[in-house]
Amino acid sequence: MPQDGILLHEHKLRVFFIILSNMVDHELLMRRCLDLALLGKGTVSPNPLVGALLLYEGGILAENYHRQYGKAHAEVLVINEILQKYGDRAPEILSRSTLYVSLEPCSHHGKTPPCADLIVKYKIPRVIVAMTDPSDKVNGRGIARMRDAGIEVMVGVLKEEAEWVNRRFITRVRQNRPYIILKWAQTGDGFMAPADQVKKWITGAEADQLVHRWRSEEDAILVGSGTALADNPKLDVREWKGRNPKRLLIDRSLKVPSSSCILDERAETIIFNEEKTEWRDGVKYIALENFGMYLPQQISYQLYLMDVQSLVVEGGIKVLNTFLEAGLWDEAQIFTSKTTWGSGRKAPIPQGKVWSKTRIGPDTLTQVLNTQTLAHFLRLQ
Repeated sequence: MPQDGILLHEHKLRVFFIILSNMVDHELLMRRCLDLALLGKGTVSPNPLVGALLLYEGGILAENYHRQYGKAHAEVLVINEILQKYGDRAPEILSRSTLYVSLEPCSHHGKTPPCADLIVKYKIPRVIVAMTDPSDKVNGRGIARMRDAGIEVMVGVLKEEAEWVNRRFITRVRQNRPYIILKWAQTGDGFMAPADQVKKWITGAEADQLVHRWRSEEDAILVGSGTALADNPKLDVREWKGRNPKRLLIDRSLKVPSSSCILDERAETIIFNEEKTEWRDGVKYIALENFGMYLPQQISYQLYLMDVQSLVVEGGIKVLNTFLEAGLWDEAQIFTSKTTWGSGRKAPIPQGKVWSKTRIGPDTLTQVLNTQTLAHFLRLQ
């Protein structure tokens, strides 16, 4: 067997048969839950990302993740799989198993019944949880419900990693705003737009496809009227399979014509302006008071009220700088090409921590994190 195949085989053995010196590797199993949770990106918002698995006599009998908003949660899917697979034996198996879940099981009736009640019903004796749910409806109540029923509950396994996976959800709950991602492309010598305003492509096809994948995973995407007029963007996911995000446009005096792609009704579209508030032909107009003041803050709060959990700000330069100057951003994703222009309009320079650099085809993707976001989630002040 090739070496890569051997490593893959060994990894599968570790994941699907976990007994190391008679001690369960909690972190390995929880990391599997977090990997599963990420599979729900783009389909579960405004719910959190959650993965779960059931360990029985050293083996994983079932694993799943929250797949769609309003549908069954990860814990329910795992328990239901056991009920379907093992029939009459299922209650006994569940009563001798350990459930791993990346987020505290819910304790309230929402679009689905409480997961904590289901766990209590089937007498699962031990539950390992990565992090508590910060939302007001849960926030420790699920853990208390299980403990009151005599279930052993361990909390905090890979807590920081779990919080990072759910940073969008946590930001909305704790800060009353969406998680904000700034995105742009720049030349090797730091220019984002040509001086003559003639549209020029900066990055390659690989970067373009990655951006479309990101769009399918985030809730909303924002541009200003300058970008809408100059580039006539569609802001869709035509290069990737998935749902289109909400399209947001800052158009103070409503000068973007109705023939523009952003107003073609292919996706829900919201226009922030200072003239009118109404819903017409699939487009929602929201008039903001004191339009020039605290614009990022006003937009962010409006999106919070709409349960928008994440926002990608794609430009142009003026809009990006407005969010940067307000300090209202969490991460910046910057594509840098090898192309040089020698002149043009300079790209923004975010003040934060460079977190990663990755090659995407011929381009380089740099991820910069706001230091306050780092301090909040990763305790790296």
